[in-house]
Amino acid sequence: MARFRLSLMMFLQYMMYAVWWVPLAAYLTNLEIGATQKALILSSMAIGCLLSPVIGMLADRLFAAQKVLAGLNLINAVMLFMAGTTNNPDLLFIFLIVAMLGYMPSWGLTSSIAMTHLPSEQFPKVRVFGSIGWVTSGIFSVFFIKVLGVDFDGTNLPFYCGAGVSLLATAANLMLPKTPPAASGQKFSMIDAFGLGTLQLMKDRNFAFFILFSFLSMIPFAMYYSYFSEFLLNMNTKYISVTMNWGVLAEMGFMLLIPIAIKRFGLRNVMILGLVAMIIRYLSLYAGGVINQNWMFYIGILIHGLIFGFFYVGGQIYIEKKSPAPLKSQAQGFIFLVTFGVGLLVGNLLCGELIQLYKNENGYNWDAIWGITTISSIVLLLLFVLFFKKEKEV
Repeated sequence: MARFRLSLMMFLQYMMYAVWWVPLAAYLTNLEIGATQKALILSSMAIGCLLSPVIGMLADRLFAAQKVLAGLNLINAVMLFMAGTTNNPDLLFIFLIVAMLGYMPSWGLTSSIAMTHLPSEQFPKVRVFGSIGWVTSGIFSVFFIKVLGVDFDGTNLPFYCGAGVSLLATAANLMLPKTPPAASGQKFSMIDAFGLGTLQLMKDRNFAFFILFSFLSMIPFAMYYSYFSEFLLNMNTKYISVTMNWGVLAEMGFMLLIPIAIKRFGLRNVMILGLVAMIIRYLSLYAGGVINQNWMFYIGILIHGLIFGFFYVGGQIYIEKKSPAPLKSQAQGFIFLVTFGVGLLVGNLLCGELIQLYKNENGYNWDAIWGITTISSIVLLLLFVLFFKKEKEV
């Protein structure tokens, strides 16, 4: 029974986010929001990440984790509902920032709750329901379009659906197994909260290069992660959410391949394969546009799990291996801050400017955009291979 409740927790937690995040760029385009404002709104997740470690640490010392999760999801529900009621970009930005300040700590909380009540080797069997929830969020798009005959992607309806799932999750959270604060009474440290103790590991040249390349990788990665729904809108794609969710569906399979690939090829080569996959993604998007073969776009979508799993999850494994025991949890928080916090924020801003640069009377010159993103991915791979050296222990 406990495993069912934990699986439901993961399912709802990722569904509530995917249902509105995946088509967000398309919605902002339809609102005709300027490039800078669009980039900032798309960076609400990244900005939320910057403070989520602090919020998570404060919550970890005051209340039971399942109650904290319920409270955060209630805040998320209210803010997503408010986001659906406004077309004002300033108000939309504020609502989504507050929503993400509440939502982003939930990724760590859900993992903590699950691993408190399950053996660690059983955790992936529960976590996979998060990916299932992400993919299943596409059902909202199908329901509104097919059953109700109403446009969904590119409208404000996903916010209301996200708010509804958040409310359902709030109720389900209160039925989770009791999880008392794990760090009750411990001294608060801002250095620990942001994982800045990890900076001492930067004395290792290879580790420092890994952190740098992890940050830089988010610049080309953001073009797909944050702006691909805008591309699909420009291609007159009807089911944007469903189309993008094929990549997450494939991700589940690639995740299972990670341990096998590391054992066979080594961790450094696995991360290199992740960067090669990023080149393949953008090259397929570029080539598909140049030779007018839209089926090639699906290569870029389906390969998402290989990029995310091999490079970013592989990077988390590298961090785990390189960090001493007292710094392991801080180091994991730090790499999340570097990538999906600061890295995604910078990537969104730069990619937003690039898209605006190639705007024309017919929309956007996506061939040029994907061409530049392909070149930047190639440069990133070459620099990674050159400067990130193979280590005996990894």
